[in-house]
Amino acid sequence: MRILHVIPSLDPATGGPVEVVRTLINYGPDDSQEVATLDDPSSEFLGAYSVPVHALRPRSSSYGRTPRLLDWLRENSGRFEGVILHGMWQYTGYAVWRTMRGRVPYFVFPHGMLDPWFKHAYPLKHLKKWLYWAPIEYRVLRDASRVLFTCAPEAELAKQTFWLHRWRATVVPFGTIPPGDDSDAQREAFFAACPEIRDVRFLLFLGRIDRKKGCDLLIDSFSRLAAHAPELHLVMAGPDPGNWRESLEHSLEAEVASRIHWPGMLLGDAKWGAFRAAEAFVLPSHQENFGIAVAEALACSRPVLLSKNVNIASEIASDGAGLREADTADGVDRLLTRWLEMTPDERAAMAANALDCFHRRYDMRDNAKTILRLFHEGGAEASEG
Repeated sequence: MRILHVIPSLDPATGGPVEVVRTLINYGPDDSQEVATLDDPSSEFLGAYSVPVHALRPRSSSYGRTPRLLDWLRENSGRFEGVILHGMWQYTGYAVWRTMRGRVPYFVFPHGMLDPWFKHAYPLKHLKKWLYWAPIEYRVLRDASRVLFTCAPEAELAKQTFWLHRWRATVVPFGTIPPGDDSDAQREAFFAACPEIRDVRFLLFLGRIDRKKGCDLLIDSFSRLAAHAPELHLVMAGPDPGNWRESLEHSLEAEVASRIHWPGMLLGDAKWGAFRAAEAFVLPSHQENFGIAVAEALACSRPVLLSKNVNIASEIASDGAGLREADTADGVDRLLTRWLEMTPDERAAMAANALDCFHRRYDMRDNAKTILRLFHEGGAEASEG
């Protein structure tokens, strides 16, 4: 079975959807897979893929509008038995809908882009999206074989964003891949990227430096609690597309600022080494449909300290693999304080629970096969229809 992934960009700096594509390619069954993207064909990151990648760079446009994609999909649709559309609010969705509906089963992964948090955080953008929702985006989802959500809370929240919502929702098992066994080499790769953190205790944030991720809440809380744990450091790893770091550090005392480290985006062994060397992973997001970095931390047997707005936080807390609190200043203070007050034995037990939680819920070696198996079912349904 030949499957096509359609995604606006494979740039790793864009976050979770790219990791989904990479994981499904690497850990799915022996189906043939290809990718269509709106990247520049000369982009170095495209060389990381072992499958054909068709880079169809558009003219300068934030929406990614390009007739090249529409033409390419028309010419090649007959080669595929299924299409996975990753993300929303881009020209890729319109192009897939226009060329595939009624011909080739296509599935949509919204990747959290239907969460109602966005309409409250950015009401003007939400009004603008309404102009696109009814004539285009809603139809993309309505006519899809399935709309794939990574957990039940994400599927339920998606219904609250627009009153017009009718689609075939399916909750699929999700997660990440295990990090491999060479933990010493991975730690050394991380320390090479962040040498000042060697031999100290630290908490790890790994993701985009972005308001949605609650980075300001985390840094402010760490600053308030720093005196109670003078040996503890904080690593803020990830791309900073809005150059927010300077503002976040502006009011920090020098001693606290010296204990916060900014190694930038970490990939490969350096990323896995950061998880392995950390004491715990922290993600106080205002909205997170899943959080691949959360699963990655669990795969490294690291407890996770989460806001309640991370949609999988409740099941992780119920497994004893992490803590959760509100995405507020008081909530993040409680989150860090609860961790600092735990005994070494309690932390060790939570670390063991973290690894067990990963294997039972989030190991993509099995979950990817389950997701791709839906295409066989979708094809059969389309034939019967």
